[in-house]
Amino acid sequence: MAGFNRRQTLGLLGAAAGTALAAPAIASGKKIVVGALPFTSHSGSFVAFERNYFADAGLDVELKFFQAAQPMAVAIASGDVDYAVTAVSGGLISLADKGAIKVIGGALSEESGIDGQKILASDAAFKSGLTSPAQLGGKSFGVTQAGSSFHYMGSKVAQAEGVDVSFKPLQKVGAVIGALKSGQIDAWSIVPHIAKPLAGSGAVHIIGNISDYLPAYQVTTLFTSAKNAADEKGQTGDFVSSFSKGVADYNAAMIAKTGGEDGVNAMVDLIHKYVYTDRPREKAAGSIINGTMRLNEGAKLNVASIADQLAWFQSEGLVGGDITLDTLLDTSYVDTFEA
Repeated sequence: MAGFNRRQTLGLLGAAAGTALAAPAIASGKKIVVGALPFTSHSGSFVAFERNYFADAGLDVELKFFQAAQPMAVAIASGDVDYAVTAVSGGLISLADKGAIKVIGGALSEESGIDGQKILASDAAFKSGLTSPAQLGGKSFGVTQAGSSFHYMGSKVAQAEGVDVSFKPLQKVGAVIGALKSGQIDAWSIVPHIAKPLAGSGAVHIIGNISDYLPAYQVTTLFTSAKNAADEKGQTGDFVSSFSKGVADYNAAMIAKTGGEDGVNAMVDLIHKYVYTDRPREKAAGSIINGTMRLNEGAKLNVASIADQLAWFQSEGLVGGDITLDTLLDTSYVDTFEA
């Protein structure tokens, strides 16, 4: 596969902007860049980074932060980022079709009994009758980009309710939040660590759960360049293994609570270095805890959910109709399941 230079890739999908942090311990191996969003659901990367699981595997990791999923796909294809955690998007699928990207594992799934992504209504829309997803007909739904995971979720909810909604692309999560709080859009869906504080402020209202419509939705995935997946198997396997150790620590502390309150507090301290960094720890802690969702142990991947997402993107004409799961996935690094 020919490489994608920055100009070629940005011309396809748009700019990839992020901020980077150097690894806390210097490893002897090749330097790699790992993309992430400043979300609690990306904690597998944060824990592996902070607890030196990457470094112990010989990976000299730099974390690079983004504001939306699609720019991370661009960055992987252009070589600016080596591995990343993000949702499946139309841009990611299109780059996979061009031989640039492979999904290699799962990071976060909706799971029965574990709090998941919320469906939100603006205060103005709520007061006008948008009190459940059944009332979404004729309303506006915020997304970062057309073909984003937000677009997929909103469409699946609307289809299930038999209503039509209009989607408003706003490019960044922060812009969607601002538009929802000000009533410029009527609805949105997002992970609980963002949804619950927004609802607590009174500016928006929780009107439903994505799990009611997509009960085993593979929300985010691990992905890399097709070259890394095919030609850097040792490095890629080490990345997946190290990331999975971070996931195991997170789940143990925040879901199983094997370390009790001390374990929860230690994990909150770690995550706060990356999430809600503009707030003091005492104000950020509640939101971080509210955002607890079980991450995929061992980076297991729900291929049935990925297949459903691919089929939806194809049905909307957002990606090519002849793309197959084999084009998108390399399942040689993790266990898979269907739910």
